[in-house]
Amino acid sequence: METAEFKGQVADLQARVEADFLDITSLDDLTLFFQRYLGKKGELSVLLKSLKAFSPDEKKVVGPLIQKVKTKLNADFVAKRDTLELAVLNEKLKSDWIDVTKHEEVLTGNLHPLSKVQRRIEEIFHGMGFEVADGPHVEKEWTNFDALNIPASHPARDMQDTFFVKTGSDDPHENSVLRTHTSPVQIRRMLERGAPVRMICPGRTFRNEDLDATHDAQFYQFECLLLDEDINLSHLKGVLERFLSEFFEKEMKIRIRPGYFPFVEPGLEIDVWFEIPGKKGKWLELLGAGMVHPNVLKAGEIDADKYQGFAFGVGLTRLTMMKYEIDDIRFLASSKQDFLGQF
Repeated sequence: METAEFKGQVADLQARVEADFLDITSLDDLTLFFQRYLGKKGELSVLLKSLKAFSPDEKKVVGPLIQKVKTKLNADFVAKRDTLELAVLNEKLKSDWIDVTKHEEVLTGNLHPLSKVQRRIEEIFHGMGFEVADGPHVEKEWTNFDALNIPASHPARDMQDTFFVKTGSDDPHENSVLRTHTSPVQIRRMLERGAPVRMICPGRTFRNEDLDATHDAQFYQFECLLLDEDINLSHLKGVLERFLSEFFEKEMKIRIRPGYFPFVEPGLEIDVWFEIPGKKGKWLELLGAGMVHPNVLKAGEIDADKYQGFAFGVGLTRLTMMKYEIDDIRFLASSKQDFLGQF
C-alpha cells in the first residue's frame, strides 16, 4: 500500500467516525460504535495492522496519523460514555425516588421470650443492688464439681448427666466439661474479687438428658449469690419473695422445705403457689437454695468465720414457660412463626 493511499484511508475513517459519533444517543448506540471502530475486528484495528507492510521510514510518517485518530477516538468514546451513564443514572434516580416523609408500616422483630425474661430478671436484681456476672460454657471439672463440694462419687459426674470435653486425668483442673449449672461463675467471682459478693449469673447450661416436653440437653438458668457479714435465711426469704412478686407482677407465696444440695448447708427446697386463670392453684417445686457450704467458701478463698451467705438457682427456661404458659420446652428452640409471633 502506498503512503498516499494509507493517508486517504485514515482521512476517510476520521470523517466517518465523526459523522457516526454525532448520531450516538444511547449506550446501545455507543456499544455498536465501539464494536465498529475500536473493537478487535473494528476498522481502526484493521488499519493499524496494515502498518506492518510499511518500511520503518514510512511508518514514521503514517504512524503518527493513525495514532492521532486513535487517541482522539478513545478520548471521545470515554467522554460520551460518562455522559450517557450519568443521564441513565439521573433518570433512574427520578423513578426510584423515595419520599422519606411518607409513613409506611415497618415490620420489626422482637426479643425472644427467653431474652425478655432474662432482661426482666436482671432489671429486678439490679434494683436490689446485685451485679450480673458471666462465665464460659466449657469449665474445668474442678470448677464445675470439686469446688462446689460435689465429690467424685456424685452421680452428677456420670456420663449420663454430663458432657465431658476432656477426660483421662486424675487432676480435675485438667479435665473439662460443658457446665452443668451456672454455679462455676460463683467460684470464679469469689476467686477474682473476694467478699462481699452480691451477684446473679444467668446463662446456658448443658446436661445429657432425654428430650421431651419438659427436658432439653441445653437450657437456661440463673443463680444468685449473696455473701456478707451476718447474712441469714431471712435475707434469702426476703430476696426470693420480692423477686418472684415483681417477676410475676403479683404477690407470690412461697413454701420452704428441707432439701439436700452438696454446695449449701442447710439446703432448702422452695415451692411457690402458682395459679393459672381458669385452673386450680397448686404448690410447684421451683428451686433449690440454702446457706453456702463452708467447703465452697474455702474453695473460693473466702473467710467462712467472717462471711456467710445464701445461694439459689432456678431454671430461667422454666420461669419463661411459667410466665407465658408454654407447655413444651421444645417451642423455645424452634423457629415457628405462629409461636414466636405471640411475643
